[in-house]
Amino acid sequence: MITRSTKHLQALALLTIPLVSTTSLHAEDAELAKKLANPVAAMISAPVQGNVDFGVGPGDGTRSVTNIQPVVPFELSEHWNLISRTVLPVIDQDGIDLLDSTDAFGLGDTLQTFFFSPKDPNPFIWGIGPAIYLPTATDSRLGLDKWGAGPSLVALKQCDGWTYGVLANHLWDFAGNGSQSLNSTFIQPFLNYTTKSATSFILNSESTYDWQTSEWTVPVNFMVAQMVKFGDQPVQFFGGARYYLDKPANGPEWGLRLGFTFLFPKG
Repeated sequence: MITRSTKHLQALALLTIPLVSTTSLHAEDAELAKKLANPVAAMISAPVQGNVDFGVGPGDGTRSVTNIQPVVPFELSEHWNLISRTVLPVIDQDGIDLLDSTDAFGLGDTLQTFFFSPKDPNPFIWGIGPAIYLPTATDSRLGLDKWGAGPSLVALKQCDGWTYGVLANHLWDFAGNGSQSLNSTFIQPFLNYTTKSATSFILNSESTYDWQTSEWTVPVNFMVAQMVKFGDQPVQFFGGARYYLDKPANGPEWGLRLGFTFLFPKG
């Protein structure tokens, strides 16, 4: 039986296949891939990240989340940038419970983060700022109906082809009508190696701790990404899998990730 989530994954897979001839890779392509590994790089990018998790809930269902994640930098002064990072999820969940009462499709809640980041990368790259949780879900089953906010930070180092660091935030709810409270910590350690041919090998964990339930969700993602060009337009395609080292009861067992990122470097 082909579910909506299976069709969604198939469509994402087709989107990640280049349909036209690409130009030969140059050293600048590898440099672009390296910049893309930096969450506070001063470069406009538009990632579309498709995720499908399997084995969710007592119904052994699937949950697909397509994250639309525009990144826009603003130059504040000679020494500082402001980096805007948005995560707008489109969610499709199917067969999660035995009664199919949680089946839904639509927008989820949005996370908007702003990083104030110095232009000087020495001794390491960092950024700090507010994270804002917006109740944009189009269905009560896809969001919390809560407004939230908290601090966010990122710190990383880039050396040769390596990028390693951590991104973290904490969110508390402060308004809204939802019955579920928001009090969670997100921690994302990441390791990325980019080759001279602009191929990137990515390992990270997008871990969340819910202070209300005292439960961890710890997925470990491994992905491979490739930078290509369609004419003068650089695009990075990526794909991989994840396994959950820890999860709440009825949480997913494993998942897949496929997607692409359009880059708009200056000049």
